[in-house]
Amino acid sequence: MDRRVVITGVGGLCGLGTDAASMWKEMREGRSAIGPIANSELHDLEGMTGAEIKALPQHDINRGHLISMARFSLLAVLAAREAMRQAGLSCDERNAHRFGATVGVGGLGWDVMEETYRALLLDGARRVGILAVPKTMPSAAAAQVSLSLGLRGPVFGVTSACASANHAIASAVDQIKLGRADVMVSGGSDAPFAWGVLKAWEAMRVLSPDTCRPFSADRKGLVLGEGAGMAVLESYEHATRRGATILAEIAGVGLSADAFHIAAPSVEGPASAMRACLADAGLNAEDVDYLNAHGTGTKSNDQTETAAIKRVFGNHAYSMSISSTKSTHAHCLGAASALEMIACVMAIQEDVVPPTANYREPDPACDLDITPNVPRERKVRVAMSNAFAMGGTNAVLAFRQV
Repeated sequence: MDRRVVITGVGGLCGLGTDAASMWKEMREGRSAIGPIANSELHDLEGMTGAEIKALPQHDINRGHLISMARFSLLAVLAAREAMRQAGLSCDERNAHRFGATVGVGGLGWDVMEETYRALLLDGARRVGILAVPKTMPSAAAAQVSLSLGLRGPVFGVTSACASANHAIASAVDQIKLGRADVMVSGGSDAPFAWGVLKAWEAMRVLSPDTCRPFSADRKGLVLGEGAGMAVLESYEHATRRGATILAEIAGVGLSADAFHIAAPSVEGPASAMRACLADAGLNAEDVDYLNAHGTGTKSNDQTETAAIKRVFGNHAYSMSISSTKSTHAHCLGAASALEMIACVMAIQEDVVPPTANYREPDPACDLDITPNVPRERKVRVAMSNAFAMGGTNAVLAFRQV
């Protein structure tokens, strides 16, 4: 039996806001959270631009739990708890083994890693915190979500750079379809504002000096952000049996690899993932109303992605609405496609396409309807979300109104 998988709760935080509703409000209106990074210790990189969470929301996580988490894990836990509250779910001894979690991350506990190396190499420390290893491991975010919510079913981390959250959600869908779980809490988290990480991105010469302008001819590169987005996924039967409010259905998943270059994008890899997603969902190209583009704001990504969209959708590429919400929340790496999942779900809920902010100049090579600067009201029955990562790992999700 092919089990349908639906979303019954979402949660998130990023530079736009500290809950899903406030994030969506800013995304929908095209207000950008990008600005000077003020709270993080950046040493000789003062004045860097990013989308930073200015203050965390109030919570009741106890100190003993807090000291065991790096920032990326804490963000994942806060988002997961919000998603579970919206879904109206909790687990106990009777059902915990049927509840699981998958969390995508682009990196690891960079804040703890930075603190550790500075203590050893600059300050002459002879030993570091006893929890340094479990705090920095990439699977820590998934483990901490499991600990916080009491989930005892399938729990694991997923990492594929900037496609991590979509891969994590795809993995969660598989757990439910295969009957290994009834409920999965899934999404992504990342907190990259550490000196060493920013120096590495600086060396790639892909960072914008001001803001993120996807598909605009005067774009100068990507901007990094921090955040987390999580969703509660359930089998349709489980959700309807308990009378849950269903936000959207995950209609299809498409995965591919470029096998082309470790950093440069290709056209065929992303096109293959989009085709596979449509086929998995049983959709025609004309069925897609809104596409949330990967849209990083780099010259190569935006032109390559536009070409891939045209290859898959043909003439319909000019009829559907497209936007890159990275123009508002920046590129949150492992969390990016989780935040974009929330944008797709809310676009379906409200029949509003969030715009591509900061757009100024048309690029003949990016000539699709990228919803510049202003939201657009239109019926959104099906939304698709692209995530294309360095290394050529691609993950595309399709969401459908129920």
